[in-house]
Amino acid sequence: MKDTSLLQLALGVAPPWRVADSRFDAAAQRLDIDLDFTPGAKFACPACGAANCPPHDTAPSTWRHLNFFQHQAYLHARVPRVRCMDCGVRKVAVPWARPDSGFTLLFEAVLMELVRAMPVAAAARLVGEHDTRLWRVVHHYVDEAVARIDASTVTRLAIDETAAARGHNYVSLFVDPDLARVLFVAEGKDAATVGAFVKNLKLQGGRPQQIRELCIDMSPAFIKGAADYLPAAQVTFDRFHAMKFVNRAVDQVRRAEQRACHALKGSRYLWLSNPANLSERQRKRLASLPAQAAQTARAYQIKLAFQDLYAQTRPEAAERFLKRWHFWATHSRLQPVIDAAHTIRAHQPGILRWFTSHITNGLLEGLNSLVQAAKAKARGYRTYRNLKAMIYLLAGKLDLRLPA
Repeated sequence: MKDTSLLQLALGVAPPWRVADSRFDAAAQRLDIDLDFTPGAKFACPACGAANCPPHDTAPSTWRHLNFFQHQAYLHARVPRVRCMDCGVRKVAVPWARPDSGFTLLFEAVLMELVRAMPVAAAARLVGEHDTRLWRVVHHYVDEAVARIDASTVTRLAIDETAAARGHNYVSLFVDPDLARVLFVAEGKDAATVGAFVKNLKLQGGRPQQIRELCIDMSPAFIKGAADYLPAAQVTFDRFHAMKFVNRAVDQVRRAEQRACHALKGSRYLWLSNPANLSERQRKRLASLPAQAAQTARAYQIKLAFQDLYAQTRPEAAERFLKRWHFWATHSRLQPVIDAAHTIRAHQPGILRWFTSHITNGLLEGLNSLVQAAKAKARGYRTYRNLKAMIYLLAGKLDLRLPA
């Protein structure tokens, strides 16, 4: 079998295309394969699909293909432009590559699998290409897949923000908690991000009226955005963020008392962690501190009692429990605890809604960790567009429709 016949079979090139020639340079570690179409061949118009359009002229093109063993491989072809009676002169789309791409479809499929597992810059070094070229491939497939997202059946939504860069740069994630997928990523963390989501939801086949359950933190911006753009949604305040307010109060009490009680130094983790997560040595130390730090110990007991709120089985029982807890906290004579109790009381309907919806942002916390780990490994992303593309790629459960 001739080299050209073997390569034609390996590449899967079908008439009117054929392998015309090949050149292998061992010193350069490179294989070049020339493709051509048979004389007299006619093509379909790439715009309207009209058959049997004759070539008008040709232009040479080159594409990077999958490696030949350890050697880089390139395909070369003179790509015809055909004359269509209705559309005029149009460039033919070759079957092995996207229009205007310098890579073959199979090479792009490998690239997309690589960038799922490693930073784009690392993948670029691995394949010997500039990362800018890889980002073009990523954006093409991610943008097309995001445009295909179907949100017509989404009725529950969770929103949270994650840091985009150092400082006060954030993106907001809008997540379908039932399918554990990111539906939309918006720059910023203000009320306008909810409006941007609603606009995008309509493009994905959904309607704002269909969102019946919404889980957010106690951010005034998200609360306002929900009221303005998702009026049919019942708001659940995320239990972990509610717990954060109480934990913050405990830590404020500890810091204030630590000025007079040196035994509290280095004990922050003990007061903020769940007892079940402490080692035996840490539990013994925690048990020895209340005698020396009465105020912090009292705040800690109030915190543990608030955790018990979520052990209630019925909304009515939870409401009675929260009322008793609020009375205790506001009579604790600990100002940070009193402030936290008033905050909890002000958001009580959304906190108690959890006992009906059972929706939390725990999934988003996991997605945030995934995004931040990828961002740290990549040492950040140069643009918001790059960050958003990676969030969709890692957490969007996209249908990329990569060539096999």
